[in-house]
Amino acid sequence: MPKMKTHSGAKKRFRLTGSGKIVRRRANRAHYNEHKPTTLTRRLAPDVVMSPSDTKKIKKLLAK
Repeated sequence: MPKMKTHSGAKKRFRLTGSGKIVRRRANRAHYNEHKPTTLTRRLAPDVVMSPSDTKKIKKLLAK
């Protein structure tokens, strides 16, 4: 039986915490940051726990 592979796009975007929650980065912080207010980029800085409705889908992509 073949093994289930990890989704390579998902493994770059999400990670699993020790307690089993999924953590993600916030959007709109990748580029063109000189045009955005500093307050916005600071607010978007910390990682966020995924909503419970999406967690099941992401865990399946991560093969966990």
